[in-house]
Amino acid sequence: MNGNTINKSIYLKATPDVVWDYLTQPEKLAIWFHAPKTPIVAGEPLEMFGATSGDKMIWGDVVTARKPEYLEYTFTIAPMGGATSTVKWTLTAVDGGTHLALEHSGLPAGADAFGLTLALDKGWDNHLASMRDDAHVEG
Repeated sequence: MNGNTINKSIYLKATPDVVWDYLTQPEKLAIWFHAPKTPIVAGEPLEMFGATSGDKMIWGDVVTARKPEYLEYTFTIAPMGGATSTVKWTLTAVDGGTHLALEHSGLPAGADAFGLTLALDKGWDNHLASMRDDAHVEG
């Protein structure tokens, strides 16, 4: 796929089923990311809204949702100017918890677009840290 790709991974002290809920359920997504109005399921549109503003922040389509191991959706935000990227989450059970891997691919390339890649890279760091820090993920 063309464009820049961001890869992240973290370990969480929670089962893949618990982590899955943090990726797909509105009340759990609101804790660490942006909340949809309905659960994220395959074949449905993706729309996530700002917690304080209520503005639509992210939109796309849910391509695949295989609980509790793999989630893929298209991802667009206003600064992308209509370009579409792809977010893939892979959940792997490990002794004591879950290894969660993120691949965000197809980001606009080129020097002019690199600021967007940097902002998204930092944003994913912050969002994943919020997920990790949430005591409920350890449930």
